[in-house]
Amino acid sequence: MGTRNTLDGSESEVHQEIVLNSPASVSALVTALLLSACASAPPSTGQTSPLTEACIATSEQQIAALFDRWNNSLQTGDPRTVVANYAPQSILLATVSNKPRISAEEKEDYFRYFLADKPNGRIDMRVIQVNCNTALDAGLYTFTFGRTGAQVKARYTYTYKWDGKQWLITSHHSSAMPE
Repeated sequence: MGTRNTLDGSESEVHQEIVLNSPASVSALVTALLLSACASAPPSTGQTSPLTEACIATSEQQIAALFDRWNNSLQTGDPRTVVANYAPQSILLATVSNKPRISAEEKEDYFRYFLADKPNGRIDMRVIQVNCNTALDAGLYTFTFGRTGAQVKARYTYTYKWDGKQWLITSHHSSAMPE
């Protein structure tokens, strides 16, 4: 909206309308808007924005190996070694505990109990999804307990995040098979 002078010297309002009555006029408007946005963008410094991150190249096999790393840490019998696989902000929803384990201390407490039975896990089936610096490994596994020889079949889900140095577990859910 603007103003214009009339013949008698007074001002009157002027209304302007853009009429988009053809695909060509819509295309022209979009092109003009995009060009003006590019022209007003700040020059690139060649540095990555703190809001963007480079995606680490990984494969399903590398994500599958993270379970082996975790399972091998169980074999040490040391709760701290097992908990080192978890990100500082992570959750453990364990098969044989009603309590969600958030802190490293809570996870260590759980593994102190769990490791006493000398567990050894085996993947029975899995689905792996790999994304930019995150991954998911979900499926079925069986634990054999060295102390008693008992076996427990369970469902599991691990989510992982690349922290800039290594893949860490951000969530681990495990539940015994219902049947």
